[in-house]
Amino acid sequence: MAAEGGGKEMNEIKTQFTTREGVYKLLTHSEYSRPNRVPFNSQGSNPVKVSFVNVNDQSGNGDRICFNVGRELYFYIYKGVRKAADLSKPIDKRIYKGTQPTCHDFNPITATAESVSLLVGFSAGQVQLIDPIKKETSKLFNEERLIDKSRVTCVRWVPGSESLFLVAHSSGSMYLYNVENTCGTTAPHYQLLKQGENYAVHTCKSKSARNPLLRWTVGEGALNEFAFSPDGKFLACASQDGFLRVFGFDAAELHGTMKSYFGGLLCVCWSPDGQYIVAGGEDDLVTVWSFSDCRVIARGHGHKSWVSVVAFDHCTTSVEDGDLPAEFSGSDEEFHEQIHFGVGRDRANSAHSRLSKRNSTDSRPVSVTYRFGSVGQDTQLCLWDLTEDILFPHLPLSRTRTHTNVMSATSPPATGQTTTTTTTTTTTTATATVPATNPSGTNGKDNTSNSSTSGNPPNSLPSTLPRSNSLPHSSNPTGGSTPNSHTGSSSTTTTTTAAASTTTTTTSTKANSIIDSAFIATGVSKFATLSLHDSRKERHEKDHKRNHSMGHISSKSSDKLNQLSSTRTAKAEAAKTLGTLLCPRMEDVPLLEPLVCKKIAHERLTVLIFLEDCLVTACQEGFVCTWARPGKVGLLSSQNNPANSPSGTVV
Repeated sequence: MAAEGGGKEMNEIKTQFTTREGVYKLLTHSEYSRPNRVPFNSQGSNPVKVSFVNVNDQSGNGDRICFNVGRELYFYIYKGVRKAADLSKPIDKRIYKGTQPTCHDFNPITATAESVSLLVGFSAGQVQLIDPIKKETSKLFNEERLIDKSRVTCVRWVPGSESLFLVAHSSGSMYLYNVENTCGTTAPHYQLLKQGENYAVHTCKSKSARNPLLRWTVGEGALNEFAFSPDGKFLACASQDGFLRVFGFDAAELHGTMKSYFGGLLCVCWSPDGQYIVAGGEDDLVTVWSFSDCRVIARGHGHKSWVSVVAFDHCTTSVEDGDLPAEFSGSDEEFHEQIHFGVGRDRANSAHSRLSKRNSTDSRPVSVTYRFGSVGQDTQLCLWDLTEDILFPHLPLSRTRTHTNVMSATSPPATGQTTTTTTTTTTTTATATVPATNPSGTNGKDNTSNSSTSGNPPNSLPSTLPRSNSLPHSSNPTGGSTPNSHTGSSSTTTTTTAAASTTTTTTSTKANSIIDSAFIATGVSKFATLSLHDSRKERHEKDHKRNHSMGHISSKSSDKLNQLSSTRTAKAEAAKTLGTLLCPRMEDVPLLEPLVCKKIAHERLTVLIFLEDCLVTACQEGFVCTWARPGKVGLLSSQNNPANSPSGTVV
């Protein structure tokens, strides 16, 4: 995309942006908000959240939208790109006293034109089941707050179930409920079911069926968000202690973990095929984690503040092989023409199988691109392309869409001095990226046999990996060894002789510090780096809180104490995990640049949802915006009708 100008233009609110598919445009007449369209005073309130459901309405207007603004909850017919929003006629509107809605979720299985099941979580810990079409309140769970007194951070129906749902709290606990069971009149008693590293699962001891069925205790501090895998078998949890934990849901077993570069993780999502997980949080980064390899494969930097939401775009994921010479990531108009003739549907249905085939063999040329997006408290929307040069760095590429640098390191001479060679390769089309030399001889794969001797987990990292060519990086490889710091030296070479082979690993504390400082020099003044002193980290946190206050931090002193405790714990854990597979250093994994990075709101962004013909964003002022995909803007029949012009729209 063409670069935008600087100065005043950089601070302007954008109403359109361009990708390889075409132009995405903001539909100002499809904006949803409170009926008076007055910006909401969001200071101290919970984040605005949006939920969608399709009720299979015969009229063609089957989409329904729910969003919360402060103490209010709204339920509308969502007309998207087809017609202008009519805010004067909400299907249901509720105003709560003494508590605020924090999150909500529809059950897609039971939804009909006459009835929908909507779960709503609240700041005081309760969960309500309502039917906004019938305007009924079915049940209130945790009404007396005997199960958990802390704020509800995330609520989701268990995939494929009509009655089971999962609720996360800022206490760090999750609870499994059944809508058919009561919560009892006394506090529940628990029995340990399974326990592992930093998590435990308990069952509720009771003579009769009651809620909760299970209690999960995960990590330390708040559990900010969880997400089920596309097949519903796994659960990814993003916690305030900075850890991503992925569980087998039915067996309650830990599959893998990842640690943020700094601070807590706030959001998480799965790729459409379940192969990758993206998480974002207080390190201003988006981190891509491989489900099969259980390791970080890339980080993305584009935000200037905390990342609040990440989401994959299932409509723009591209898979291309010899049988399918044309990808389906072009314009939506072309894609639906293919679906009309039965081509696009076959491609979409076979995408997962071809991705799996690409993972298992390189006998056929395949080009893969995952598209995901992120929004943050910096009011910016970023779109990212995850391409095959990142997913399969050790295989020849049929094509690359990103610009990467490849660092190649040679073995140091016998004198103990280190010789490094840095090769910069900028590719656009028909380019093959040569994998970097790995001193451990593992062909770029992690070798857990190369154990560290400094107390860190016995995990090794590839010595050199692709990085973005616009950010500085070090030519000094880590070689899979834990860094050793020596005062007054710029680098330290440790040589170990075993049997008939000599493995040399070079670590540089100063080089790592230079790399992190270079990020700040390139405009990331608020970027949280672990190599800086504590005073700079504290100033970084103050900048975040002053410029973009956290909407989901409770004003209660107990929540503040919990957050302070979790922050201290996170700092201690960060020092232990940095440089391991849990949290690779910045120079050890590819660094992605955003395909699009645009300021689209006046207040911090809290919602990003990809739909078939549009994407939806929302900010803390209470405005829910619709962005038409390329070729879809003409579907809004009343787009040019000035009578429906909103007074509070973001333009």
